[in-house]
Amino acid sequence: MRSRRAPLFFAPAAAMLAATLLAGCMPAQRAAPPEAAFAAPSQWLAQPVDAQHGDALQPRWWQRFGDAELNQAVEAALAHNSQIGMAAARVAAAQAQLDLASAASAPALSAAVAGKGEHTLTAAGITTSRVAQPQLQLSWEPDLWGRLRAQTQAAQAQVAATQAERDGVALAVAAQTTQAYIGLLALDAQLVQTRATADSRVQALRLAQDKARLGYASQLQLTQAEAEYESVQQALPQLELAVARQHNALRILTGELPSLPAPDAVAQGAARFAALQLPAVPATLPSQLLRRRPDLAQAEQLLAASDASLAARRAAFMPQVSLSAGLGGLYANALGYDPIKVWSLGGSVLAPLFDGGRLQAQYGAAAAQRDQAAFAYRGAALAAFGEVENALLGVDRLALQVQHAQQRRAILARSVEHARDRYEAGYSPYLEQLDAQRSLYQTEIELIRLRETQLDNLLALYKALGGGWRA
Repeated sequence: MRSRRAPLFFAPAAAMLAATLLAGCMPAQRAAPPEAAFAAPSQWLAQPVDAQHGDALQPRWWQRFGDAELNQAVEAALAHNSQIGMAAARVAAAQAQLDLASAASAPALSAAVAGKGEHTLTAAGITTSRVAQPQLQLSWEPDLWGRLRAQTQAAQAQVAATQAERDGVALAVAAQTTQAYIGLLALDAQLVQTRATADSRVQALRLAQDKARLGYASQLQLTQAEAEYESVQQALPQLELAVARQHNALRILTGELPSLPAPDAVAQGAARFAALQLPAVPATLPSQLLRRRPDLAQAEQLLAASDASLAARRAAFMPQVSLSAGLGGLYANALGYDPIKVWSLGGSVLAPLFDGGRLQAQYGAAAAQRDQAAFAYRGAALAAFGEVENALLGVDRLALQVQHAQQRRAILARSVEHARDRYEAGYSPYLEQLDAQRSLYQTEIELIRLRETQLDNLLALYKALGGGWRA
């Protein structure tokens, strides 16, 4: 009897002895490359004047533009955009993987029923037997070396990474919708300005035709007026096409099918474009940026997941211990027969001795993936700080451009009046008035585009700062 029971007592000691011997075969822990480290700067290089008194970032930062239609468009995009739906599905998939990893460290209980019927000829004659054996089986792998725990930690980090990715997609969709809306209003303003310019060209053409008919103007002046009229007329369908396409692009972002703009949408859009507010520059510190952006949080969690996966690969060099137990009954020939109790207890230790370098290769691959994640985090952080600095640089520079463009527009408006008076009085050719009108029109369009760029730059700043996102 002792010879049968001795292995049960010596098995744990043998397992610990094997683990001690194999521990020396474990690879050394590998830290991330020092070149992948990143430290945030202490202050911004570009600090606009109003940044010191700016407001804190709010989750619904797009409301700072002061447009109710914009607010509705962004809310619709956040509710119906397909990219956000796909990102939410990836979160659900990562959560399922976490549940799977967590279940690996829990005991598994299963039920089994075996049955057998036999009708055969024996020395005693023809015999019939029926056997049924129901049984409960329990198995469990003790996580002695932390391999399963590391796999669960990696899955938890993956869930956090996909949640940050989903939030990053939502931030990108809100920014794309805001930019598309601002772009649509800017095109509306350009179209309204071009239509007004076309009307003025019609009046100038009629005046040139009357003067040419009476002999007060040459055919050259008439053809110049006609050419300028056709030039402005050519720009109208081009802008109308751009407005229609931008309108459809905005509807697709909000999860709707394309449609034709309303007849009065252009005039209303131009008025809303003029009424858009310039949001204040948010007050923030560089050290806060690493916690304000979902893409940086995603990169950080992916780095944590790769670290945990590396720890799991390292623990795979250690023996795997499995415990099992079974309890059941044996019924023979009839269910009413007094069953025989059957049970089993067992354990096993699976220790890697030789695998041709497979475990070492898997550990090396996991270490390389961790290093990639470390460099990816550094790259994302550098790009984030670059985006913020570029947007901050644009705040004051674009404001100066708009200021000078407004002054130039006022000067050119006076030039057009002087050129018109001189032409109507016969002191100058029509070409002077034409040049003045053309310069004023180009400046009007340029001013609209500058204001759009100014709004887009503030939008880019809010996005670069994370848009009020919090982990």
